[in-house]
Amino acid sequence: MARVRFIADFDYKPLPSITIAYRAGMVCVVKRECADQAIAAGKAVDFFRNREPVDGNNEIGR
Repeated sequence: MARVRFIADFDYKPLPSITIAYRAGMVCVVKRECADQAIAAGKAVDFFRNREPVDGNNEIGR
């Protein structure tokens, strides 16, 4: 399983008779096969690897 953020609409077909539609902006936990296909197609990014770095200046109370 992998958590991805879809940056464009993506249709995943686990079987020829089944289509799962993911819409741009969704963050989902999906099967690794789905994540690999979506990332290779440029339709998704790995959620944990593409987060912005924390610089420590955005803490609450500052």
